[in-house]
Amino acid sequence: MSGIVVIGAGQAGASLAAKARMLGYSAPITLIGEEPLAPYQRPPLSKGYLLGELSLERLFLRSPSFWKEHEITLALDRRVTAIDRAASTVTAGGEIVPYEHLVVATGSYARKLPQDIGGGLPGVHTIRTLADVNGLMADFRPGRKLLIIGGGYIGLEAAAVGAKLGLEVTLIEAAPRILQRVAAAETSNFFRDLHSANGVVILEGVGVNRLAGEGRVSAALLSNGITLSIDFVIVGIGVVPSTQLAAQAGLAVDNGIWTDAQGRTSDPRIWAAGECASFPYEGGRVRLESVGHSIEHSELVAGNIIGGTKAYEAKPWFWSDQYDVKLQIAGLNAGYDRVVERTIDQRSKSIWYFRGDRLVAVDAINNPRAYMIGKRIIDSRQTISADAVVDATKDVKSLLAIASLVPKAQALQRQELSLRTEAENGHAATQIEYSPTIAGGAAS
Repeated sequence: MSGIVVIGAGQAGASLAAKARMLGYSAPITLIGEEPLAPYQRPPLSKGYLLGELSLERLFLRSPSFWKEHEITLALDRRVTAIDRAASTVTAGGEIVPYEHLVVATGSYARKLPQDIGGGLPGVHTIRTLADVNGLMADFRPGRKLLIIGGGYIGLEAAAVGAKLGLEVTLIEAAPRILQRVAAAETSNFFRDLHSANGVVILEGVGVNRLAGEGRVSAALLSNGITLSIDFVIVGIGVVPSTQLAAQAGLAVDNGIWTDAQGRTSDPRIWAAGECASFPYEGGRVRLESVGHSIEHSELVAGNIIGGTKAYEAKPWFWSDQYDVKLQIAGLNAGYDRVVERTIDQRSKSIWYFRGDRLVAVDAINNPRAYMIGKRIIDSRQTISADAVVDATKDVKSLLAIASLVPKAQALQRQELSLRTEAENGHAATQIEYSPTIAGGAAS
C-alpha cells in the first residue's frame, strides 16, 4: 500500500483523502475505520436521523462509487492497535500496513458515567456513532421516560427530539446553568425557556449520584435527593480527544495531538487532522470540535502533505438545531468580558461577545444575518464597539460600515497578552474545546 494512510474514517479522514486525490496525489490512499460503514455524517444522528426524517443512505458523505473511482481504499471494521514509527507501519486488524505519510484523524469518544454508579447498565446510552443511535431508537416511543444527563448542545438536541416524539424528558445539568461551558447566560436563558415551553423539565445544579435497576436502568438517584423513575438515559457530558494511539507511539499530546500550524505532529512524517488535533491559535493552542473545522483543517493538511506550506488560520463556526430554532455561532467566546444582546423578537436575537474592545464571538438565534455580519467582522479582524452593536434600531448590516480594521500583528499581540494574563489567573484560555454540534462526533 504505502502512500497516504489515514487512521479514522470520519469527516476529517474522508475529507483529507478526497482532497489529496483531487489535488493530484497519485500514490495509494488508504482510509482505515473502526466502523463497518463508509464515512457518514454525524450531526444528523441526534436530529434528523433520530427523528426518522433522514434515511441511512442520506447520511453517507460520498456515494459508494466515489471511493472506487478515485482509487481510495476503504479498510473498514478494523481497529488500529499500534503505530511503528521506525518501520513506518501501522497494525490494523492484525495486518501490517506500511505508510509514506500517516494521518491520525481519530476524532473523539464520548465520556461515559462510571460503572460503579450504574454507567454500564443496559438502557444507558451515549450519542456518538450510528450504532449508538440505532441502539436507542427503539426507546424513543411516546410516553417513555427519558433522563438526559448533561445540558450541553448534544443533550439539548436529544431533549428536543424526545419532546417532539412525545416522551417525558427530564434533563439535569450539574453546573449552575445549561450551556455554561460554551455560552453566555443570555443564550442559556433562551434555550431553557424554549425547552420548558416544549415540556422538558430542566434541573440545573443537579447531578446524578447513582443509576439503579434490576437488569436494566429504571431509576436515577439525583444529588438533590430526588429519585426519578425512568425508562432510559442519554449521557451527554462531553467528549475526550482520541489520543491514546498517538501517545503510545511517542507523539506529543497537548489537549489533543500536538501539531504545528501546518498539521505536522512531533514526527514530521505523521500528521493529525480534525478534532483530535490541537494547533496554534492566536498566541495559544486550541482544539475544535466541529464539522466546518474538520473539513477545512483536513483539506489544508492534505495540501501540505503533497508539498504545500500553508499555515492553518482557523475561522471557527458552529451550529445547533433544536425544534424550529437554528443557532449559528461565529468565533470563540473564551475569555469574554462583556456581552450585548440585539433582540428582533422573542424568537430571533443575537448575543455578541467582547474581549476588551474586540468582538470575539456571536450567537445568532434564528438570525442568519447577524451571524453573517458578525462572522465577517470577526474573520477580518475588525473591531466594533459594544455600544454600536447594542443599538437594535440600526440595521445589523450597518455594523459593517462602522467596523474598523485592526492590523493583524496588533490583534495577535493583544490576544497573546490576554492569553498570558488569563493563564496567570488560572483560566484555561489556551486550552479551548468547543462542541456545539453533536458531541464532537460531528467532526471526527
